[in-house]
Amino acid sequence: MGSGSGLACDLTLNSALSPELMARYQNQATVRRVLGRSRTIAMVGLSTHRQKASSFVATYLQSHGFKIIPVHPKAKEILGEPAYPTLLDINGEVDIVNIFRPPRECPLYAQQAVAIGAKAFWLQLRLISEDAAAIADGAGLDVVMDRCIKMEHGRYDGTMHFVGLNTGIVTARRARQWLR
Repeated sequence: MGSGSGLACDLTLNSALSPELMARYQNQATVRRVLGRSRTIAMVGLSTHRQKASSFVATYLQSHGFKIIPVHPKAKEILGEPAYPTLLDINGEVDIVNIFRPPRECPLYAQQAVAIGAKAFWLQLRLISEDAAAIADGAGLDVVMDRCIKMEHGRYDGTMHFVGLNTGIVTARRARQWLR
């Protein structure tokens, strides 16, 4: 990861975590380290529906060179990759386990992430499970909670614009000129 994209790196997102938990599970150095060293992401709850947030995130990460391993109990393939019913069914190394499932399910996935030797456990934006974080953290995994992996990658990769979206347009012209 580069040195960041300037002002976008200084933006703060709202979080339901206490300041102490934010410092622990939204630490910028941890986020940068996890994203910088990782290439393979197991996405638990990756949807088969392309309009869902998990699909947008996975597509973005694939386009930035990450190998996505879908974890879905019923799907055979998602985004051109073979899907696995659980984390325990994956053959091969996993750098990050990224969760798109309800908080009550997260401790189970934390246990599975530990069992497969993942290096990091990442709970998506608005997902908070202190129990899951304790399991993963206690086993030595880096833990990020209540953060979107796509947004954080864009923040440090320099591909996130000020409002958090990449428009794909690089220009000094005013936006209304592009609306004609």
